[in-house]
Amino acid sequence: MIPLLYNTEITDRLLQSYIRYLEVERNASPYTVRNYIHDLRHFMEFLGTEKVTTLDEVDRHLLRRYIAFLLENGFEKTSVARKVSALRSFYRYLIRGNIVSSNPLATISSPKLEQRLPSFLSGEEVIHLVEAPDISTPLGQRDRAILELFYASGLRVNEVVRLDVSNVNFEEREVRVWGKGSKERIVLIGKPAASALVVYLREGRIRLLGKSRTEALFLNRYGKRLSERALQKSLARYAIKAGLDKRVHPHLLRHSFATHLLDGGADLRVVQELLGHANLSSTQIYTHVTQSQARKVYLAAHPRAEKDEGDKDR
Repeated sequence: MIPLLYNTEITDRLLQSYIRYLEVERNASPYTVRNYIHDLRHFMEFLGTEKVTTLDEVDRHLLRRYIAFLLENGFEKTSVARKVSALRSFYRYLIRGNIVSSNPLATISSPKLEQRLPSFLSGEEVIHLVEAPDISTPLGQRDRAILELFYASGLRVNEVVRLDVSNVNFEEREVRVWGKGSKERIVLIGKPAASALVVYLREGRIRLLGKSRTEALFLNRYGKRLSERALQKSLARYAIKAGLDKRVHPHLLRHSFATHLLDGGADLRVVQELLGHANLSSTQIYTHVTQSQARKVYLAAHPRAEKDEGDKDR
């Protein structure tokens, strides 16, 4: 029996042990770990209001009250689903360690989510964005290289900031990446991205590095590895500078990469491999096409799509 409210030292020890499990055995990203722990602490606060003192007291009725509490207090269904997912992972860990005797989530379903198509930038918007940095400065050269790389490769933000110089093969225009679950894959980059990286490595990175010693590819102004948060903030600034009226974030460039590849006729399996998706279903959401592309394909493929001039008034 694990006290939750009246022995915070035991609770903290349990959470620290769970964090090690996520990092070492699940290879979870720092972002996932942070979110899961935040969600678990929120759940434990709720247990306090319910006068629950041990994890074994948690049952499916209490969990349903928790979900109802979240929805009644304005949490989006996506946030509720994430919290339920965090609890599922936590209880799997507890069962495995014989810390609790049963899993109350066995009969609990997450709120049904509406499948939303990912938004993406048009080709023209991408050009405006990647050309926004001032490449006469070291930070501008770095940011131009980052933006070109994002769009050329479809990398996740944590994959970009974890890159080392040795991960880039300029001769083959390839980048070696460690994605989710520490799975290694090779992504390709085009000439614009390769050229921007060369300029950054020959000029900007050397000036940012100074007397520091690091293998990190992308550096901050102090010569240290660039953080995800700093990269996200700079991307938002460039979106404003480029005059884009969308909320621009790293994943939007990943969406744009996948959408534009598929619009251009790329095979779904190839895009799956480049994105590092374990399941094809994760990639299929990108099979939507722009209206103009759909019209172009229809007119080119359907035998009766094009009418004769004399048929226009019929």
